[in-house]
Amino acid sequence: MENEIRTTGYFYNELEVGASFRTRSRTVTESDLVGFCNLTWMTESLFTDTTHARDGASKLGQVIPGVMVYAMAEGLLTYAMEGTGLAFLHADFSVKGPTHVGDTIHVEAEIIEMRPTSKPGRGLVRSRNRVLNAEGNECIIYEPLRMLRMK
Repeated sequence: MENEIRTTGYFYNELEVGASFRTRSRTVTESDLVGFCNLTWMTESLFTDTTHARDGASKLGQVIPGVMVYAMAEGLLTYAMEGTGLAFLHADFSVKGPTHVGDTIHVEAEIIEMRPTSKPGRGLVRSRNRVLNAEGNECIIYEPLRMLRMK
């Protein structure tokens, strides 16, 4: 499988178990955090109070909610399903380490399961998505099950 960014998504038939790819990177900004917290009403002081970090909650700065990192990872993966993705069905999700304002993240995705559906023209694909920061530390690992179009 190519390791380049595509402008259209992968069809089911273009994938195989064991195939992998990496997304581009994205730096998480304070504006991202503020916008997300306002949009979702996640106003816990861990995310909204800068003195919280200085008081020892995190020596590395403001912590980003895990669900926000997950949402950003899904955004980084959008190109891989553009025009071919039909449904997001399920995901197992684990936070492995903190993400902070100023961290740069990317996603490394590996196809771990595939099977056709009972309806023609579509198949189910499960991937293992590792969200990593610029230092290579795992922030989140999740395994979504998606329905994709076949060619």
